[in-house]
Amino acid sequence: MKIFKLVIIALVMVSCGSDDGPGYQEPYDPSDDDPVVETLTDEEIMDLTQETTFKYFWDYAESNSGAAKERYHPNDPTNSQNVVTTGGSGFGLMAILVGIERGYITRVEGVSRLSQILNFFEGADRFHGAWSHWIDGGTGGIIPFSDQDNGGDLVETAFLAQGLICVKEYFKDGSTEEAELAAQADLLWKGVEWDWYTQGQNALFWHWSPSNNFAINLELKGYNETLIAFVLGAASLDYSIPVEAYHQGWADNGNIVSSASQYNTTLILDHAGTGTGPLFWAHYSYLGLDPRNLSDQYANYWDLNVNHTNINYLYCVDNPNSYVDYGEDCWGLTASYTRNSDGSVGYTAHDPENDTGVISPTAAISSIPYTPEKSLAAMHYFYSKNEILLGNAGFYDAFSPQYNDWVTERYLAIDQGPEIIMIENYRSQLLWNLFMQNEDVQNGLDALGFTY
Repeated sequence: MKIFKLVIIALVMVSCGSDDGPGYQEPYDPSDDDPVVETLTDEEIMDLTQETTFKYFWDYAESNSGAAKERYHPNDPTNSQNVVTTGGSGFGLMAILVGIERGYITRVEGVSRLSQILNFFEGADRFHGAWSHWIDGGTGGIIPFSDQDNGGDLVETAFLAQGLICVKEYFKDGSTEEAELAAQADLLWKGVEWDWYTQGQNALFWHWSPSNNFAINLELKGYNETLIAFVLGAASLDYSIPVEAYHQGWADNGNIVSSASQYNTTLILDHAGTGTGPLFWAHYSYLGLDPRNLSDQYANYWDLNVNHTNINYLYCVDNPNSYVDYGEDCWGLTASYTRNSDGSVGYTAHDPENDTGVISPTAAISSIPYTPEKSLAAMHYFYSKNEILLGNAGFYDAFSPQYNDWVTERYLAIDQGPEIIMIENYRSQLLWNLFMQNEDVQNGLDALGFTY
């Protein structure tokens, strides 16, 4: 009995002791269940983003062609599984070069996959040299993008050609097999009849169809994503466009120049009448085309893209709609999947004039050459949500803290590609150096009056 009383007294003394006593337990706090996110250095977050994003173009490519699928939905992998994207495949070619340089794959593996892709595009349907927006990965036949868009897409073709030129330059001095691959890439892009898409005018037009001709009649005009098409059209040896197609068409006889500003930041060029366009306009043409020293009579293109990015950033920091979490480390508006008002998934070109409360990781990540500190801060923020935002092929395409961290667990080739490419351009200038050393590209830039 005395022993029992001593035990009871001891237990009471322990339970009434100081907070740091041997029997003390902290009160339950639900936040203790939150996952602990490992802190990464800037180099580590760039490594992670590049390596995971690379998988989109390597592990989840279209099986027959080896080229990039238009989209990949991990929860619905058969969705559009045979739909190859021409422009996204151009980004994929460049991503594979990054994969070789970063050691994700061997050079031999890269050459094998690139040969598979180039052979596919060599045999695919072409329309006066241009490829269609979408191609059936099993047959090489066109998949219509819309009722009238069932032929050549010149802008998508330009994005593919940008990648082909980088492949040519990367392998031209390599082994016999590599030199043959380089020659094949060179021949493919040089087969594009850029002049056909002028309709005999001082202009370029986006589409041509054997059944609908130029019925869509969409001219490439004003600052957007289409600059690369004019550079390559002027660079073409056999099918070059007139120089005035650039000056009268794209530049609208100089009316493209703008003195408008937002957040005390000058636009420099009119963004196709949109105010400030989505950030992919600062990415797609500049994956190979180096904007750092690029100028013509209309703009300094480095300043143009830095200003564009900063306006997008400052808008998100200002956050006029008071969306949750918008700020210095959560920013970036561009074309991507989106959350519709009813909660379903849609697609839109987000920008300050079309802000639905949805952040697209590619916007800030792919802007890293222009705003390195701000883009890295965004990458760290995205990684802090890795439990919901980081999937098996990189960061998912879009999310919204405003709507309880809504995430679309989907990927698009044209959003994943610029991430791995622009991070590499920031780190090593790999794709910029390859593209800009091409003599045909230099001739095209010279013809249009660029300094670079």
